Amino acid sequence: MELFSLSIGELAGLYSRREISPVEVTKAYLDRIGSLDGSIGAYLAVAPEAAMEQARAAEKRLAEGRGRPLTGVPLALKDVLCTKDMPTTCGSRILENFKPPFDACVVRRLREEGAVFLGKTNMDEFAMGSSNENSGFFPVRNPWNTGYIPGGSSGGSAAATAARLCAGALGTDTGGSIRQPASHCGIVGLKPTYGRVSRFGLVAYASSLDQIGPLTRNVTDAAIMMNALAGHDPADSTSAPRPVPDYTACLKADGLQGLKVGLPKEYFVEGLDPEVEKAVRTAVDTLRSLGAEIIEVSLPHTEYGVAAYYIVAPAEASSNLARFDGVRYGYRSAEGRDLAGMYLNSRSEGFGPEVIRRIMIGTYVLSAGYYDAYYRKATQVRALIRRDFEQALVKCDVLACPVSPIPAFKIGEMTGDPLTMYLTDVFTLCINMAGIPGLSVPCGLTSQGLPVGLQLLGGFFQEDILLRTAFNYEQASPFSFGKILPGI
Repeated sequence: MELFSLSIGELAGLYSRREISPVEVTKAYLDRIGSLDGSIGAYLAVAPEAAMEQARAAEKRLAEGRGRPLTGVPLALKDVLCTKDMPTTCGSRILENFKPPFDACVVRRLREEGAVFLGKTNMDEFAMGSSNENSGFFPVRNPWNTGYIPGGSSGGSAAATAARLCAGALGTDTGGSIRQPASHCGIVGLKPTYGRVSRFGLVAYASSLDQIGPLTRNVTDAAIMMNALAGHDPADSTSAPRPVPDYTACLKADGLQGLKVGLPKEYFVEGLDPEVEKAVRTAVDTLRSLGAEIIEVSLPHTEYGVAAYYIVAPAEASSNLARFDGVRYGYRSAEGRDLAGMYLNSRSEGFGPEVIRRIMIGTYVLSAGYYDAYYRKATQVRALIRRDFEQALVKCDVLACPVSPIPAFKIGEMTGDPLTMYLTDVFTLCINMAGIPGLSVPCGLTSQGLPVGLQLLGGFFQEDILLRTAFNYEQASPFSFGKILPGI
């Protein structure tokens, strides 16, 4: 039995029966990382000594009967989440040697569960990107074909999960950065409702859009992780003080009778790759065969989503990234004859080109004379986008659509065309603007052997409905993880 092939749910069961131990599972993952990650680049930092120490502590905890579902489970953390015992670089040279003095709330909650942290995963710099080619260190490669991108910005977490370099991982989603790499890597990715999971200790890109969520091999594992992650955090003013259901309790393969699934007509338009459309429509047919009623709905302001998002997100990034000035922490340039020169050189040398581009856009739209014309108008469009989803979700329980208009593309294919790259997020970013939950589940393979994801969207705080729908689909689908794997 290959220990690194076991899901989180399977590990928990075997641990409880004392058939395997966290120490041997952790060692199997570390060995696999050592042999494979050189060709994938999923990790920026691996912590073998700390991981083995955590595994031994988990073993003791299990022996004492204090095990939890994630006790002893080897996980990976996106390198935008603060960890007091590992560097947090955000994929940027400007934070290359930064080690926070505290843990993010989600990291603390996983420690309390007894999880094992294998390391920090690679990402687009400060989560700004859709391909993981914007990392300040090296790109991540798709385990299904290492000549292709894994998606971004959580590409390292997605690639590590798909390549079985961890049992599951945490990512962050600002405009699709969990769901899009999950789709491209053939795994499950869940972006919770804004406020469902604490953002404390997440280095912010766009504070009103960022959300932390799990990337896993199957829907059951996503539910297990959500049980640990979700809940109110008084340290986060945006955290919702709402009770957390048991997400695993909704995972019943009893069909989808009575469920209404809406197909947004604006998400099946010209420009959608034919193979992606075929896979998604086939998945919708599977939902229908499980008893769901399929209806067409409209999200009329979708066409303005990309433009509005790329005003709101850079504006917030311009403000959030102002703290990286070379004075308090992070990289400081040796050049510059005065304070202003030190600021300029530290930021110019420390940030990559995509981060600089978005800071410049954000600063421009917030500047005097342009705020009303751009930023205020974008926030008004955002309100209309949210209203579209609210009205559509009155008519149906979930929405089903593609995650991305195209499958994973070759590394370097779009790096010279930022606008086209931005358009690859057209089906994901409106969900962040609205604040609703979204989930990607594998639904097919292209003729090139690359995965395609089905995106399911739900009402506010209705992650349980999304998980139930995805679980039933997964049981009926030939494309769920474990049935088809990367050929590595």
